[in-house]
Amino acid sequence: MDNNEVGQIGRKLRDARVAKGLTLDDLQQTTKIQKRFLIAIEDENFDELPGDFYVRAFIKQYAETVGLDGEALLQEFNEQLPDVHSVEYEEKITENEPATRSSKTKTSSGLDNLRQYIPTVIVVVIVIAILGAIWLTAIHSRSNNKSTNADSSSVSVSSSSTKKTSSSSKKASSSSKSESKKDSSSSALKVTAASRTSSAATFNVTGKVSSDYTLGLSATESSWLQVTSGGSTLYSGTLESGGSKSVKVDSSATSITLSVGNGAGTKVKLNGKTLDITDSGTYPNVRTVTIQLNGTSSSSSN
Repeated sequence: MDNNEVGQIGRKLRDARVAKGLTLDDLQQTTKIQKRFLIAIEDENFDELPGDFYVRAFIKQYAETVGLDGEALLQEFNEQLPDVHSVEYEEKITENEPATRSSKTKTSSGLDNLRQYIPTVIVVVIVIAILGAIWLTAIHSRSNNKSTNADSSSVSVSSSSTKKTSSSSKKASSSSKSESKKDSSSSALKVTAASRTSSAATFNVTGKVSSDYTLGLSATESSWLQVTSGGSTLYSGTLESGGSKSVKVDSSATSITLSVGNGAGTKVKLNGKTLDITDSGTYPNVRTVTIQLNGTSSSSSN
């Protein structure tokens, strides 16, 4: 080998790395090869690597990372690189063989010891099975006694159950009437769109309510909201996606103003009536929604 060949493999790898725009730290992170070993490869100080086997393995991995053909590079500079089957490598294999034999001997001895305990294990299992049977018998006996006591008290329980059923029926009837009133209040309202622009929408709401208005807000995307009525702020905050908020508005109010941070991601209802604030997505950037109560605004128009 002449002097021109010496240093070529290290220089070739270094040049390829630089051409790729990689530092030694970048290469260390990608290949998981310690930086000091990468420097030793570039300087061709192969004695600093952990063994002859790792010289070829590290060079191949280095080459493929910087875009070179690792196998071709190893063949090209084969004479410069240490032989994989070195004396050190063969000694490690020889040292491991006695250890393997010793491991097999220990495994065989362990199986023999295990066989000695098999009769004891069988006896323990039988004893546990007998104790389990006794325990199940005792449980069954207690269950029969409880069943007898339950039969003797069935008459009083039946009477109590009848009273509870009657009470539940009365509560259900009362709840049904209450829901009916709410539905009647909601259906009495009529909501129409009075005017729309790209940033504002006005709705007319006609019809009387027997109690306060309920403004229901829900978000399909994160949205900042503020509700004002009669000069007072009733709610101000941010609803995250999937969040909802119910705001009570006095029945004597004449209007409600809703400021919206994300019109496309906000759903609005008044007493269960949906207000399409974006006109089915036509105005996704609406910022101000005015709700005129009892038809106090101008006539409806789209």
